Amino acid sequence: MNNTDVPQPGTPPATANSTHSPLEVLLIFFKLGVSCFGGPIAHIGYFRDEFVTRRRWLDEQAYADLVALCQFLPGPASSQVGFSLGLMRAGYLGALAAWTGFTLPSAIALVLFAFGASGLSGPAGSGLVHGLKLVAVAIVAQAVWGMARSLCPDRERASIATVAALVILASSSSIAQIGAIILGAVAGLWFCQAQQANGVTHIAMPVSRRVGVAALILFVALLVGLPLLSRTWPGLGLFEAFYRSGALVFGGGHVVLPLLREAVVTPGWIGDDAFLTGYGAAQAVPGPLFTFAAYLGAVIGGLPGAIVGLVGIFLPGLLVLLAALPFWDSFRKRPAAQAMMRGVNAAVVGLLGAALYNPVWTSSVHRPLDFGIALAGFVLLTAWRAPPLVVVVLSAAGGIATGLLQS
Repeated sequence: MNNTDVPQPGTPPATANSTHSPLEVLLIFFKLGVSCFGGPIAHIGYFRDEFVTRRRWLDEQAYADLVALCQFLPGPASSQVGFSLGLMRAGYLGALAAWTGFTLPSAIALVLFAFGASGLSGPAGSGLVHGLKLVAVAIVAQAVWGMARSLCPDRERASIATVAALVILASSSSIAQIGAIILGAVAGLWFCQAQQANGVTHIAMPVSRRVGVAALILFVALLVGLPLLSRTWPGLGLFEAFYRSGALVFGGGHVVLPLLREAVVTPGWIGDDAFLTGYGAAQAVPGPLFTFAAYLGAVIGGLPGAIVGLVGIFLPGLLVLLAALPFWDSFRKRPAAQAMMRGVNAAVVGLLGAALYNPVWTSSVHRPLDFGIALAGFVLLTAWRAPPLVVVVLSAAGGIATGLLQS
């Protein structure tokens, strides 16, 4: 790396440079895609070490600004951060290279799992599948615990989360989920304005306002138009289901669980057992949790279905990111916007808490030993800070042992 790659103190963050190769970005993010375990927060830590500390593509303040933006928007935060870093480094091709390198390893692994999962039979095979479902209990419980502590630290936001959970438990339809998010935004605007937004520095991005407006129009047009078009062309239904799920996710990858279940389980495309088995397997692979959509698409429609699921769930988050980049500096300083997002974040904690009960708990914990395996996984994740892969292996082993003992 030459000296021009190193930002000097006081200089603005780097913008896209035509001399930087998208291939360079692809190779770096592919390495991260096969090694980044631990979910979006861990991914953001990996990115900071790689691009701020080691490669010095941008400075600490610019990176913090970028992370704040991606956490503010719907979609997969770590993938959006990676997409933005590729965009800053090598333009639009760099952004595509970053997304491809970070996403494909886990997507390929989950598609292969989907094709081989039907071969899991007998006591050991069924025990393995059940063990993976118990992983989902531990992982989602950890997500609810951690998100509640950070996003619901006061009684106002704890109450918003509780009301949102009650709405979802009363009706798990997509309308109820959208209503809970909207309710959270309104309640946040009303109750969560005490904490004011802090001043932040500028993020330089090679995205014009014209491109931002076009991306926003396309995002909204697909969100509104796909449900209408799928009535005329049913073949669009699968893409619409994944696009809708990706467009409504606030708060990280685990929040997509109830949205995806409503999108693919409720219509009868896939059963709860296969859904939770794939979700458990998704904890064993590195990279973004949204690649769970590749597994679901593969189970529903083979390799074409996997591609549809993968593109459909990531596209809205990337479109809304491109739409926000040119306008973020001015919008993020408004206290009303910050208050609304505090309410939305609290609502998604409630949404995820409801999902922890149904379908995760009700479909997986049937006897005391199941609870014991799930509890052990939760303690390993929260108290021992064990990597999710360790919990997957131990829970799968516990499931196999249980299956053999009961045979």
